[in-house]
Amino acid sequence: MKCILLLTIVILLWACNSSNSNTQSLQRQIDSLQAQINKTYKPGFGEFMSGIQVHHNKLWFAGVNQNWKLADFEINEIKESMDNIKMYCTDRPETKFIGMIDSSLQSVSNAIQQKNSLQFKNSFHILTTTCNTCHQATGHAFNVITIPSAPPFSNQDFSAK
Repeated sequence: MKCILLLTIVILLWACNSSNSNTQSLQRQIDSLQAQINKTYKPGFGEFMSGIQVHHNKLWFAGVNQNWKLADFEINEIKESMDNIKMYCTDRPETKFIGMIDSSLQSVSNAIQQKNSLQFKNSFHILTTTCNTCHQATGHAFNVITIPSAPPFSNQDFSAK
C-alpha cells in the first residue's frame, strides 16, 4: 500500500513539473506573439481622418447628384472609419470626442434612406459643422472642413445610374 501511495505521489509530482514546463513554453509563445503584434502596422489618427475627408467629399457629390447607393456606401465608410478610430486610437485623447458626430451621421443616413435631397443637404451642413466643432474641442480648430467645391477625383462619375 505504501508503495502505491509513493508511486502515486511521484507520478503527481512529475505531472505537475511537466505542466510547469508546458506553461513556460506557452508563455514564451504568448510573449513572442505579443512582440509581433506590437510591431504590426497600425494606422494613425491622421490617416483615418484623411480617409474620412475623402469620403466626406464623395458623400457630398453622391448626395447632390441623388446617387443614393453611392451616398449610402460613403456614409458607411465614414462610420467604419470612426469605429476604427475607436478601436485603434484609444491612446489619443481626441478619440473620446468621436461620439459627438454620431447623431449628425445618423441624420445624413436618414436623408439618404429617404432619398430626400433637401434633408440631405441640411444634414450634411450640420455634419460638416459638427466636424469643425469637434476639431475646435480637440485643439485642432486650424483644421476647418468645408462643403466640397470639387470632387476629390476626376475619374469618378457621381451621377446616379
